Amino acid sequence: MPRLLTRRFTLAWLANLSQEMAWALFIHFPGFLLGFGASEIEIGLLVGLTALASVVVRPWVGRAMDTYGRRPVIIAGNLGNVAVLALYLTVTGLGPWIYVVRILHGIAAALLFTSLFTYGADQVPSARRTEGLALFGISALLPIALGGLLGDAILEAGTFTDLFLTALGFAGLALLLSLPLRDAPRGTSVPMRFWASVTARNLRPLWWLTFVFAMALTAYFTFLKTFVVETGIGSVGAFFAAYSSIAITLRLFAGSLPDRVGQTKVLYPALASMTIGFVVLALAGNGTMVVAAGLLSGAGHAYAFPIMFAMVVTRSRKADRGSAIAIFTGLFDLGTLIGGPVLGAAIHYGSYPTMFFTAAAWTLLGTVVFARWEGRSVRVQPFSSTPP
Repeated sequence: MPRLLTRRFTLAWLANLSQEMAWALFIHFPGFLLGFGASEIEIGLLVGLTALASVVVRPWVGRAMDTYGRRPVIIAGNLGNVAVLALYLTVTGLGPWIYVVRILHGIAAALLFTSLFTYGADQVPSARRTEGLALFGISALLPIALGGLLGDAILEAGTFTDLFLTALGFAGLALLLSLPLRDAPRGTSVPMRFWASVTARNLRPLWWLTFVFAMALTAYFTFLKTFVVETGIGSVGAFFAAYSSIAITLRLFAGSLPDRVGQTKVLYPALASMTIGFVVLALAGNGTMVVAAGLLSGAGHAYAFPIMFAMVVTRSRKADRGSAIAIFTGLFDLGTLIGGPVLGAAIHYGSYPTMFFTAAAWTLLGTVVFARWEGRSVRVQPFSSTPP
């Protein structure tokens, strides 16, 4: 059985854990905006602006990784992340400056998230691809739990300044851990144009499902904080602790399940679990239901993300892997960009239950469309497990 825990994989895992800890503390960022009097729509727009900046730079990020390698992009992303987190200490209100800072944060996040996940994917043997990517993804799931709980503790004892300083410390650690990373020798294949990966027939259904998944995630990654603050139901830390704990447990002890029984046989139940999680949140009247929703949603995320990720890696040419993963990760930003204002409007003109029910319906609809699209694509052009 090919080995997963190599030195390069482990270093990249630790670097991603550190930078994701810096990012995860911003689960509490909507609370910072509420302190300035921002509405749900304004919060959605500010979060969406960060996502827009990430989307805009993704073509350059993908092309740069395929042309120059992963390491230069990783280092540039780390340096940018350290700089922008320091700038949050200068934000004093809802004026133009906070918009500038959010744009810069989106660019740094695009560089880091895409390059480290691409580097991690490069280290995973194809025979254990879904399992390996699920394991690498734990470096992003742990911060979801720890960031929520740590943020709760920091804000209970201090202020958002303390939160931003802590995030800055994690960003500095990520930079130090990234310095020893080295690229593997690249092949001689010439990368395609970035947009050729966007329009590739065998990848289109995956782009759709990734967008659906990403937009749905906005319901709790952007608005759970304001839901808890305004309704007094549950806690951010408890939800994300349950969410990430079940996801990590499933990946550690049953991460090979998709590789053993088939990816889609696990993918559809995972998406169903997420859908039910949104329904439970919509009906939640106490903290226990919020934790139950976290368990359901986390179980879905445990498998849905690495399965989609592995399918993207398998169906893309190795020479274009950076571009393909840039599109994949960019769709999470696009989902936030559109999901933030849309779901914020659902709260503003309806209620939090309206927003969570909307997320559930969207996930269900998107899954049905993907299943039909995928079925047609397989009949027209069977997918190879070893891309050229």
